[in-house]
Formats: sequence, structure tokens, C-alpha cells
Amino acid sequence: MAEELVRLEHVDKWYGSVQALNDVSVAIGTNEIVGLLGDNGAGKSTLIKLISGVTPLSNGAIYFHGEQVSINDTTDAIALGVETIYQDSALVNQLSISRNLFLGREPLKGPRILNRMDKDKMDEVAATLMRQVGITKNIPPQTSISALSGGERQAVAIARAMHFDSELIILDEPTNNLGVAETQGVLNFVRNARDTGHSCIFIAHNIHHVFQVVDRIAVLRRGQVVTDQIDPKRTTIEQVERVITGDLDLVDGELVPSAEAIALAEREGRPPPTV
Repeated sequence: MAEELVRLEHVDKWYGSVQALNDVSVAIGTNEIVGLLGDNGAGKSTLIKLISGVTPLSNGAIYFHGEQVSINDTTDAIALGVETIYQDSALVNQLSISRNLFLGREPLKGPRILNRMDKDKMDEVAATLMRQVGITKNIPPQTSISALSGGERQAVAIARAMHFDSELIILDEPTNNLGVAETQGVLNFVRNARDTGHSCIFIAHNIHHVFQVVDRIAVLRRGQVVTDQIDPKRTTIEQVERVITGDLDLVDGELVPSAEAIALAEREGRPPPTV
């Protein structure tokens, strides 16, 4: 792994009597794209909510550049250089594309005492970014978010992350509801993020998209990281799917039938699974 950017160490998360994460330790390197995979309910969304400040951890520690940090809310995460793109886009429907791109970080013009937004600059940047994420339609930057399709809204959220130099960009199902051109725009964005020195956590149910861009894959099962060392260049999509479902485990760099799958086969009187 590259030089470490962020590390979670022995992290637990409880929601009342339900344990969503159990003793999770995982790290993301600088200039690295890590795919985070797992079945529904595996704990992926909870893990990224801890890093992005949406919810606090119950036990354990989070480190940035080797220093332990406290992330109590999203403001703390943004100050550390974390930008998160959720699958529901988290946009303000009543505002325009350009206002959403700069929400809370609007450029100003003229005397500072007037605090006037530089709308021309915002519109110019918005138009450029929308093209970069694959929007081929000529959509004016002043267009309200409520007038956009689901894919176009997701593209706006991607464009917002592209503009601000965040060290860690978390993408939660960023290709959901996107067309072919928009999806390629997102994948190109992830590649460009790595090439320009950023790190990403990439969550997607479409493993084909994950394989196109990530350096390493981590898999969660029932709130635990079962491996964070899957190399997509040495592993097939089918094998990763079998790790997700619990049929295979990665042990000392090699895929082997999981103890759980072997025990189940024995109970059912059938041959154990093979790799």
C-alpha cells in the first residue's frame, strides 16, 4: 500500500442493541483507489458515515496522516479533506446547478464588505465541470436541480467533488441511475482523481465498474472486514462475488474456501467448494 492517508483501527459501531461494525481495521493509502464491497447490510454505508462525520463511532480510533482525529460532524470531515458523494446526491432541489456546486463555498467579487457572489465565475466553472462528467446536453448552469433527471443530479454531485481539492473522496454508488456516457464520466473522474494525487473509496454494486478503476478491494461481511487485500488484476469478478457471499476467503494472499462454506457443505453432505 502507498503511504497511509486514513486508517480505522478496531472500530465498532452500535445502533442501540444492533452492532453494525465489529472490530473494523482498514487503511487507505495516499493516491490510492480502494473498492469497498459487501452485500446489503454488510456495514459499508456505516463505515463511510463514520469517516464523513455523519455518525460517531462507538469504539476505536480514526487516524489521518498517522495522527488520531475526532470526527464529530461533517464539518470536521470536510476540514480534514474528506468529500462524500452519496447515492441520493444530497442536493438542494430549489437551487441552480451552479449554486449547488458551490453551496457554502461561493466565490465572491467586489469589495469584501458587500459579500457578493461571483455568479459568472460559478456558471463558467459549472458548465465546464458538467462536460467533464459526461453531460453532453447543453444544460444552462442556472437550471434548477428539480428540473434534472436522476443521472444528471448525480453528475452534479460528482462535479462538486471534482472542483474542490479533497484528499479523500468517498463515492457511494456514484454510477446508480447514470447512462453510459455519464457512467464513463464518473469512472474517468475516479481515474483522474488518482492521477492528480487524490484517494478514493469507491462503493458500487456493479463490480464491473469497480474492477475498471480500483487498485485494491476490501470486502465487508456482517459488519467485519474479511479482507482488504484483493488485487483486481489477480482476481476475477466471480471470485470477488464468492468472497462477498462467504464462499471464499483470502488467506495469505490466496483465495481458499471459507471455513463457513466448508462446514455448511459437510452438514449438507456434499463436496466442499473449490476456488
